[in-house]
Amino acid sequence: MRDTRFGPQGWTPERLGSLAGRTYVITGANAGTGFQAARILLSKGARVVMLNRSAEKSAVAIRALKEEFGAGAEVSLVRTDLADLASVRAAADEVLGTVPRIDALICNAAIAQVPTRRLTVDGFESQLGTNHYGHFVLCGMLFDRIEEARGRIVVVASLGYRLGTRAIQFDDMNWDRKYSANSAYSQSKLAQMMFAYELQDRIRAANRHVEVYVCHPGASATSLISTSGGPLTRLAWWLMTRTPMVQTAERGAYPEVMCATENGLEQRALHGPTGRMETVGPVGRGTLEPHAHDKAAMERLWERSEQDTGFSW
Repeated sequence: MRDTRFGPQGWTPERLGSLAGRTYVITGANAGTGFQAARILLSKGARVVMLNRSAEKSAVAIRALKEEFGAGAEVSLVRTDLADLASVRAAADEVLGTVPRIDALICNAAIAQVPTRRLTVDGFESQLGTNHYGHFVLCGMLFDRIEEARGRIVVVASLGYRLGTRAIQFDDMNWDRKYSANSAYSQSKLAQMMFAYELQDRIRAANRHVEVYVCHPGASATSLISTSGGPLTRLAWWLMTRTPMVQTAERGAYPEVMCATENGLEQRALHGPTGRMETVGPVGRGTLEPHAHDKAAMERLWERSEQDTGFSW
């Protein structure tokens, strides 16, 4: 059933009032939906802290944002490589030392469809290590600062969670056997969702005060696949972006901005486009399949994540 709460046009940034005095931390904000989310938030007077891997690309992005919104636009970089847990820890320490308030942490960065199996410096399959483990540690380290503002964690997932094994391969999370780019990506995004829903349960049980939301951008014209996918995947995606099946990166950013700012959203949900196949169209609450919040799997993944990362919440 389509979510009609925001009317036929769905949620749009016109709903936003002034965000002056609020601070949003966004991973992967130098391009694509993360950059567009930064643009929307800055346009309403917020402060944006980008957590990006590339200092060079970030400098270009920050320059463009300051040209659009003025030299006084509050946008800065803390260099972060989510594929390297030492980098994540150092970045979190820097954020804690320089960012006194976090109204929302938007876990936007991701890699996708990596054609051949690679491991992170910590020994994890690259998509699981970057998309899930990196954010798992980052969220944990920044949690208290987010709670001080009664803030939010926004996990940017993917409809890819419905593909592949539709489960966490606990006996072979690194794909030592039969690596598949798509299945490994799907597992990494499912892991992010399970983390978010388990975190909701743990927050409620501990009577803590952070809201956790899960969203996805639909099919949006970003550089995600062109920067990490194989040649055939890149070509197929490039062709798709020339059709109405794919929307702009700006529209792809609406779900994460909505989850970071809108009051009264349901937490045990998946927010995103509600049009054709939920890949494009008006933004609202979409369909959440039950395997994404299987309680036994969520608890097992949490324990495994603490064990693998060496980070205990």
